[in-house]
Amino acid sequence: MQVKTFPLGPLDTNCHLAWHDGLAVAVDPGGDPARVVTFLEKNNLKLTHILNTHLHFDHIYGNQALQEATGAPILACSMDAYMLDSELGTGGMWGFPKVTPFAFETIEEGDHTFMGLPCKVLHTPGHSPGSLSFYFPDGGVVFVGDLLFYRSIGRTDFPGGSLNALKGSVTTKIFTLPKETVVYSGHGPETAVGDEQLNNPFFTEFVR
Repeated sequence: MQVKTFPLGPLDTNCHLAWHDGLAVAVDPGGDPARVVTFLEKNNLKLTHILNTHLHFDHIYGNQALQEATGAPILACSMDAYMLDSELGTGGMWGFPKVTPFAFETIEEGDHTFMGLPCKVLHTPGHSPGSLSFYFPDGGVVFVGDLLFYRSIGRTDFPGGSLNALKGSVTTKIFTLPKETVVYSGHGPETAVGDEQLNNPFFTEFVR
């Protein structure tokens, strides 16, 4: 399994493209996905799914365009669907552009298969009520959206956010993964579970 990250959109949201054996998934296309589509075509990859960790506007700007270009279904948690009726999901706030409407299928916590590989979909609320993390044990990676960042955590002051829920999600769902698991976040560089356990200032009490 390989991963390439494309910062997209007005907030440089990380769109992570993961692929294995000619099949690929895109996580959080937050802007014009033209570079992603070009990469898929040049490498003869078939995009099978578009995975949304949550439905904040900066993570979904490219959903419709990428779906139109590839035919891949968009998957997201039903608990975030209400955001698409507000500026938090549709954009337009703070001068940002509006999100092109799209249709999505719901996916919930549990065992799934993408790219022919097992994936544990984890419900990790806190940044949003329906935040999901996608853990690929065979690849040793987890895509967490805005739950956890390198040395930081996601915002919890948006409607539906909760600091206690977020910290609980990280400690019970992410920090229980193997320490070498690579963490791909919605913004900024990747990190690792063990590194954040030891060095993230919001969680140092977890190991000390």
